[in-house]
Amino acid sequence: MELRQLITFRTVASTLNFSRAAEVLNYVPSNVTMQIKALEEELGVRLFDRLGKQLVITTAGKRFLTHIQSALDKLDEARDVVHDNENLSGTLTISANEVLCAYRLPAVFRLFRSRHPGVRLIFRSVPNQQLKQTLFDGTADVVFMLDESILSTGLNVEPLIEETYHLFVSPDHHLAKQTVLQLDDFHREVFLVNEKGCTYRTMFDRSFERKGIDSITYLEFHNAEAIKQCAITGIGIAFLPEITVEAEVERGELVALPWQVPDLHVYTQMLWHKDKWLSPIILSFIEVAREVIVENKTV
Repeated sequence: MELRQLITFRTVASTLNFSRAAEVLNYVPSNVTMQIKALEEELGVRLFDRLGKQLVITTAGKRFLTHIQSALDKLDEARDVVHDNENLSGTLTISANEVLCAYRLPAVFRLFRSRHPGVRLIFRSVPNQQLKQTLFDGTADVVFMLDESILSTGLNVEPLIEETYHLFVSPDHHLAKQTVLQLDDFHREVFLVNEKGCTYRTMFDRSFERKGIDSITYLEFHNAEAIKQCAITGIGIAFLPEITVEAEVERGELVALPWQVPDLHVYTQMLWHKDKWLSPIILSFIEVAREVIVENKTV
């Protein structure tokens, strides 16, 4: 069992794609495939299932990854002891949902890369409800979540900023000119929202069910961009974080309705495993995230 095989295994487990892992490691795809095959033969188990075009880590692979991650963390720790921490190198894996990926993290990545160009940064977009599990599986070092305040015995959770949510419509929508809205105004309206399972969608549903509003039609989408475009064309009322529509509001393509969704407290939160060794790379990234998101530094 070679060190390079373990690093390759961890990278494939993170990307779930042989070609993408090859790009990250600067290998040809066949080299990655051969290393994983050799590792599976030595262990006598299958680490990944190939389900058509999709690669899925097996139960044995998940167990192996937990121990391998710990061993590689220790190796990184040993390297950092004997190297100059000002010239960091290594790999950092970050996960978040698509909203944070598009609107909060690019500035964080840009500043981090400018300070530590020798660090290989891997990002994976993961649905909100699966993010915490990536920390327990060891497939991510740090994750960012949009959620209510999170309490966890196994994870460190740091709220960075509270996100403001509004209802948005096109300027031509019949509710756009009203300065005051009543509950009855929303009867028979079309709401453009995320799919069920999303935290803030659940809170949105809860607030309207509590008010007893019925005759509402929902159109569900996978991402914020689709919701925005449908709202711009006048299809319905979009429920979105303010950060996702700043450009459209500035251009006059969308306007916010004078309505506050009650009891909605959603934060961008940064999480990492309590038992994970925080290498200088991870510590530096955490500090950059605080600097950019909390202090709203322009980079």
